[in-house]
Amino acid sequence: MDDQLTLMPAPASVHQGEGSFSLTPKLGVSYPHFHDARLEAGVERMLSRLQYVTGLPQSRSGKDVSAPGALIIDVKGAGQAVQSLDEDESYSLVVTASQVQLSAPTVVGALRGMETALQLIECKDAACQLPAVRIEDSPRFRWRGLMIDVSRHFEPISVIKRNIDGMAMVKLNVFHWHLSDDQGFRAESKRFPKLTGMGSGGQFYTQDEMRDVVAYARARGIRVVPEFDMPGHTTSWLIGYPEFASSAAPTELPVVFGIHDDSLDPTQESTYKFLDAFIGEMSEIFPDPYFHIGGDENTGKAWRGNPKIAAFMQAKGIKDTDALQAYFNQRLLPILTRHRKHMVGWDEVLTPGLPKDVMVQSWRGVASLAKGASQGYTGILSAPFYLDGMKTAEEHYLADPVPADTQLTPEQQALILGGEVCMWAEQLNERTVDSRIWPRTAAIAERFWSPADRRDVADMYRRLYSTSLQLEMAGLTHISGPQMARRSLAGSLHPVGLDTLATVIEPVSFHDRYKMQHTDATTPLDGLVDAVVPDPPSRHEIRTQVDALVGGGTAAKASGDALAVRFHAWQGAVPELTVLAGQSPRMPGAGTRVAQLDQLAKVGLSVVGYLQSGQKPPQGWSEQQLQIITDAEKPAGLVRFTFLPSLRALVVAAGK
Repeated sequence: MDDQLTLMPAPASVHQGEGSFSLTPKLGVSYPHFHDARLEAGVERMLSRLQYVTGLPQSRSGKDVSAPGALIIDVKGAGQAVQSLDEDESYSLVVTASQVQLSAPTVVGALRGMETALQLIECKDAACQLPAVRIEDSPRFRWRGLMIDVSRHFEPISVIKRNIDGMAMVKLNVFHWHLSDDQGFRAESKRFPKLTGMGSGGQFYTQDEMRDVVAYARARGIRVVPEFDMPGHTTSWLIGYPEFASSAAPTELPVVFGIHDDSLDPTQESTYKFLDAFIGEMSEIFPDPYFHIGGDENTGKAWRGNPKIAAFMQAKGIKDTDALQAYFNQRLLPILTRHRKHMVGWDEVLTPGLPKDVMVQSWRGVASLAKGASQGYTGILSAPFYLDGMKTAEEHYLADPVPADTQLTPEQQALILGGEVCMWAEQLNERTVDSRIWPRTAAIAERFWSPADRRDVADMYRRLYSTSLQLEMAGLTHISGPQMARRSLAGSLHPVGLDTLATVIEPVSFHDRYKMQHTDATTPLDGLVDAVVPDPPSRHEIRTQVDALVGGGTAAKASGDALAVRFHAWQGAVPELTVLAGQSPRMPGAGTRVAQLDQLAKVGLSVVGYLQSGQKPPQGWSEQQLQIITDAEKPAGLVRFTFLPSLRALVVAAGK
């Protein structure tokens, strides 16, 4: 791809031509063949965003194919009534000086092409245009998902919709809605009203709201797959319906996160009648062919402690609780089949005797996914794409559902349908969720869509920053949300010191935060850790500057000067930060990080000085600087510095 294009995900094929297509007010739109309400609504959204980006007023102007300057949208047909894995999402986009032609076999393909067209817009020299280009594009994987957990912390419909908008922009096609878990049941059931009446804490989606989300997603070419976790993770189910419990039924929603022992009783026929009725009701709301039953992290403790269940296992020759869960899944599968659904479950459903119709979602890793494929099961990968691990966009980008060194045959590789990004919600809420999902998810979306050999990390980051701004303009709050949180923390419209600190720290991982803070449902999510973002842009920028300085090429001097400016800015922020850290109860432990920032800035300035002057530091200097860096790597304040590996490399280079 040309270095000047910022397309993400990268198309399968791009050929740039000469010249450009100049955008004008009231761009004419032509439909030479098929068009329907869904396609026209997609065009209206595109023109609305085009107007926002360019400042040029837009409205459709008929269907005259010969109209000069026309945007020609040539679609063969509507596509499937209920979008499936087999929906054709391919498109071609040809931009010349005289017109833009988007061709696709389906409306969904046209929607994908519109997103690419919007990303092509360049505004400079008081004009906006699309560069001349020919793009032929189609996805590498058929299943490209984002899962949002709304059970641990409820997310309003507005949050769901704006994230679906973000998904559409980066060509994801499955919204996996994690609607139930121990901490909350979020989907209204009219047949079993106590599911939300007693198991939601008053926060749930009505059936009309869920149907609205399904329609909203379909309008953008996105499927909605609901997840109702069973037989474990069912505390919220059993508060209202204790007759289906395997042990003493819970009486209130748990405050503590993690794994709970409550479980449905798999030995009662009434359990399956209940599930049959419930799944039938939900199937009328969610038309997608796939239905996620969770199936993970069932401890089996409730089963082992129940004499009736133990006797059932002995009578049936069921050797352990894993086998009993397999029995449960085997009983559940015909129910789903009767309601025209394919079962999806997490890794734990992959047990001997599992019917091949079940799809496995792997949270345990590539090896587990490959094992399922080798046995003939379809699957999707999620393990490397857990956003609460606070990994970098680079780490996510380089992970792959089918690694280059896979031992799977081509036929087995075809069983791996793609992957899903997972956003678990123990430590986020409606104010912070966007900043945890975006923009890293855009990098993962490229891994799912683009050719496997797209692995240039530097180019990915170049395009990711542009995509991030486009996502913000479309309504996501991953940039503005943390900025607002920092203004609140500092009590200032211009928290310069806090903004400076935020450029070089990120939240610790979910597990580290849990160990340090013991987060639960009552934990306020309004501290420093909630006001900063994972993998801030400066991490990659600093690494690039450090590599240039150490490399000693033509960019070394400029990179060293830029680093010195950064380090001086860190020092300049310390006085303001010291006062704030000492006063704010919302920043426990931040004082340690502020003091370390000052020390690290001094290390940086010292090392740049030695490298630029060519002088050798005194004996023992390297060890002292490295110890400061090592100390800064230790846990403190629920945040961690992002640049320490690069600073360590600088010290080592200067010491040589």
